[in-house]
Amino acid sequence: MLEQGTHLATWRIASQPIGSTTSPIECTRISHHRKRYLNFEGPLSGGRGVVTRVDQGWFQLLAADDDEWTLDFAGRHLTGPHRLTRVAGDAREAWLLTAD
Repeated sequence: MLEQGTHLATWRIASQPIGSTTSPIECTRISHHRKRYLNFEGPLSGGRGVVTRVDQGWFQLLAADDDEWTLDFAGRHLTGPHRLTRVAGDAREAWLLTAD
């Protein structure tokens, strides 16, 4: 979850990013979340799964459009410049997180 104005831009990630990601990590863009979920961890209602915080810290959004975000992370685990890039032609909202 990345704070963006009045909401949280949210991705489900396939594996936990540690440090500067050397291999692309598959992510799935999901709907925006309310800011109150920024610190939420635990089970979701209706048996929809469990939320686990992967990292916390600060980030700077350097550039963004519909297909790519350029970010600089300063988290406990994820640090430095990275890109979130939409996988072309994928209707499932597949993205890749890579070190820049």
